[in-house]
Amino acid sequence: MKVLLISSSPHRGKSSTFLLAKEVLRGLKEEGVSCEEMHLGDCKVLFCESCEACHKKILQCPLKDDVNIILRKMLDADGIILSSPNYINHVTGSMKVLLDRSAHFIHCKRLLGKYVAGVVTSGSGFAEMVLEYIGYYGHICGGQYSGGVSAMRTFGQDKKEEAFQLGKRMAADMRVKKLYPEQMKLIEENKEHFARIIKLRKNDWQEEYQYWVEKGWL
Repeated sequence: MKVLLISSSPHRGKSSTFLLAKEVLRGLKEEGVSCEEMHLGDCKVLFCESCEACHKKILQCPLKDDVNIILRKMLDADGIILSSPNYINHVTGSMKVLLDRSAHFIHCKRLLGKYVAGVVTSGSGFAEMVLEYIGYYGHICGGQYSGGVSAMRTFGQDKKEEAFQLGKRMAADMRVKKLYPEQMKLIEENKEHFARIIKLRKNDWQEEYQYWVEKGWL
């Protein structure tokens, strides 16, 4: 089993967000999960230009940056941790730009069978909206949400333990391929919605349409 941690704090490895996320990784590693860390601050991530190239030819974005490398690592992982400080009740700009660039994942439910977790820190203590957004992103891409952990910028042992336990829970979810009924209902409803769109755009989004056909979803 493999998990990819994507951390979007501009302070990279010195950030409170990453230090909390490392506790999730500790829980995963204790369960034998292989973990990889990526800092968006070390990557070149350009704004989506809405050219739809990635829908016409899957993962063929004309922008020359690191996004395709990150997206392919996400596809190769069994679980994905999205880690971000709270910026005005949302993920950081760099994280949002990355997720915007993954629209193909939404169209073709590319995280189906994978698990997503969220890690958020804030100065205010308000992080629920950010964790909800991370869970929502997982669902619209087909992934199930193992849960999230949030803390103030300065946190103690109790939050470290909560993060550690999240890692162990995520590992258990992946190991038994746990199904969360309410989440699967949301995922299936969203899949039905996109089935209609993919049919309507089949001449424009040829490779995505073919992906759906090959999966037997149409």
